[in-house]
Amino acid sequence: MEKTVRSESEAISAMGTQWPMILSLLVGTDAMRKGGTKYLPQWPNEQAESYASRLATATLYPAFSRTVEVMASKPFSKPVAIDEDTPPRIVEWLDDVDLSGRNLHAFSADVMLDCISYGLSGVLVDYPQASQVRTRADEMVTGVRPYFAHYKPQSILGWKSTKRNGMEVLTQVRLLESVEEEDGPFGTKQVEQVRVLEPGLWFVYRKIGDSWNIHEEGTTTLSEIPFVFFYGIRKSFGIGVAPLLELAFQNVEHWQSLSDQQTILHVARVPILTVIGANDDSQITVGASSAVKLPVGADMRFVEHSGQAIEAGRKSLLDLEERMRQTGAELLVLKPGDITATQVTSENEANRCTLQKIVEVFEDCLDQCLQYMADWVGETDGGSVSLFTDFGAATLGEASAELLLKANQSGKLSDETMFDEWKRRGIISPENEWNDEQERIAEQGPALGMVETTETVPTEPVEPVAPDNDEPNQGMESVTTALADLGKQVETLTAQVAEPQVAEIDLSAIEAQIASLAAIVAQLAAKPAPQPQSQPVIIMDSNGQVKKQITITRDENGIITGADLMPQTVQ
Repeated sequence: MEKTVRSESEAISAMGTQWPMILSLLVGTDAMRKGGTKYLPQWPNEQAESYASRLATATLYPAFSRTVEVMASKPFSKPVAIDEDTPPRIVEWLDDVDLSGRNLHAFSADVMLDCISYGLSGVLVDYPQASQVRTRADEMVTGVRPYFAHYKPQSILGWKSTKRNGMEVLTQVRLLESVEEEDGPFGTKQVEQVRVLEPGLWFVYRKIGDSWNIHEEGTTTLSEIPFVFFYGIRKSFGIGVAPLLELAFQNVEHWQSLSDQQTILHVARVPILTVIGANDDSQITVGASSAVKLPVGADMRFVEHSGQAIEAGRKSLLDLEERMRQTGAELLVLKPGDITATQVTSENEANRCTLQKIVEVFEDCLDQCLQYMADWVGETDGGSVSLFTDFGAATLGEASAELLLKANQSGKLSDETMFDEWKRRGIISPENEWNDEQERIAEQGPALGMVETTETVPTEPVEPVAPDNDEPNQGMESVTTALADLGKQVETLTAQVAEPQVAEIDLSAIEAQIASLAAIVAQLAAKPAPQPQSQPVIIMDSNGQVKKQITITRDENGIITGADLMPQTVQ
């Protein structure tokens, strides 16, 4: 069959064999169901209706998509570092590197996601058509400048290359595009086209009838094709392998095995009524308010599944899930690498994990994109960038332990299961038991920076501690006595006022009593306020045993300055 501009090259066809499966795993359950018998085979003699029901209830365990997301995001745990050798105006452009609002960090993260998923991706460093732009001033006025365009692996149709000065360079690349055009006064439509790039030239082909014809064409000022391949695991120029392909196959196996497990559970949950020795024409009604009449010697019973196959299936699924975790974690395990005499020979440089090697190649590809951006505007050097790479694990157990922690934090794994898995990997001593660990956690209290507010810790009532200095209490007794005497005087005066008076009432005794009371109050005000006393808080367990004693300390103003914790041996 004759090749057309729309045809895939043999290299792309070979790499893309498993891309539909990977895409379905990334999309999720709905895409896997649409795959039908491609991913969930129909059993021999299985009726179409039964298969349709089995397919409609199948669910995907998203091991592949979650692992891809975790691995692809690790190099971007910190912002992409733009090195000092990058020209200032290119640095400015990187804030909106694709003219769609994404900065270099966000754009690169999307490209990395393709590399980890499929093993290949591409970036075209393009320049808008602007014939009136001849100087930098024109560029600033019009806002025209180079930008990045991301092409997914399914959009790369093929390429040609040659050796030049010992380097592989592109002589042609074909890219599949879909553009939106107006369709009537209110609608739009998607039009498929193929962009063909050659050194200094570009063409856009569209299909008219049965043939592909040139729709647009033009020239560029570059002597090279500004297209850069990005890789998962780089095999050769333009050829990459998905680093988690084996995990994808295992995830499909889990999809099929889980469907089998759901089917056998459905069968086992419904017991089968068996009648032995009854006539074939006997009518049987089964229910709470019905009785069954059987001939002599007949029997009727429910037949149930023994459950052994269910348990075997459950263990098989758990083993498969563990294998998937191990497969995904292998990208983080540090491995010895080949180093030369000119390289740094430290242990950290010599031992790199697979993901770190992927990131190193990724950085070189980004640097090449920056150089093409510089070439478009006449800059000598485009600069360089650096990605975060400090995420290697010394062992497979350590790497998978990190994945377990993330699953626990996202609510997909219980604390006890994570504890058991860590113990199995040797991270926790095999002598430790979960119940004992829970008690230790409860005894140590909340972690630093964490305050428990949802529960009230039962405490014993705390008796107030009497102050050392009883002078203020004596002063208060004097005031109380004086007020009592003054009250009696007022009662006597009230009785006198109620009777006819022949002479002026003598108030000297009351005035003297008030003066005495004022003197006592003045003395109390002149004395320093008693220092607030620290009262202990006693925490007891459910058996009434004292576990801890906390004493709050305060300054002269009564403000809390700290706390002293007594050991749990306090009785």
